[in-house]
Amino acid sequence: MSATSITIHNTGNPSSSAQNERSWLTNSANDRTASYHIVVDEHGAIECIPLTENAWHAGDGSGLLSGNRTSIGIEICESGDYARTIRNAAELAADMLMERGWGIDRLKRHYDWSGKICPRLMYDNGKWSGWQLFKEHVAEAMRRERKDETMSGVETAALERFETALEELGRRVAELEAKVNAMAEVKIAAPQWFVQEFGSGDLDGLLHEPKLTYEGWRVLAVSMRANVSSKGICEGL
Repeated sequence: MSATSITIHNTGNPSSSAQNERSWLTNSANDRTASYHIVVDEHGAIECIPLTENAWHAGDGSGLLSGNRTSIGIEICESGDYARTIRNAAELAADMLMERGWGIDRLKRHYDWSGKICPRLMYDNGKWSGWQLFKEHVAEAMRRERKDETMSGVETAALERFETALEELGRRVAELEAKVNAMAEVKIAAPQWFVQEFGSGDLDGLLHEPKLTYEGWRVLAVSMRANVSSKGICEGL
């Protein structure tokens, strides 16, 4: 079988465990052909038939597109802690859907194939509210698994290298900013470019013990250039 869906059932036996259901399939007193792939109870799940072989669980014959020929059958036990059993079944279905790249739309009821009221504990007098709730449990389990998916070793190592490089870059930027800020606060003698442009650091005695911050020398140079420019314009007039 090449499965295209997963079909959910209830066992219809309120007092049977997954192990008992598995044992019944090969009991010499069992002369029925009905079967299923996996059975789930409050303790876990048991695979009874390989998922690549068809099982007779859908009640819709042997056509190529029948549930018997195309769907994996999961029986949910009705005994014990049923809420826990439902959680187990939902997590199992979520795992199987994600392994195959399938969505919730690939989940079927026995009812969808043959009209039988099964899974019967999800029927709710025709409202099928239990079925809707079960699908919500499966969807939530799939969301949790996607969230918990881990990166490969190569991806993790690459991310760690990137984060380390980013931290180092941040440290170097912080050091550079600190140096720039320190330089801006230190008063220095006239830079060589200022002396070369204006002839001296004290502007021929206009400045007394001239020491400014680097930004101060830059602002003074801009002011001096503006004065020279204004003077030239006035003389031209």
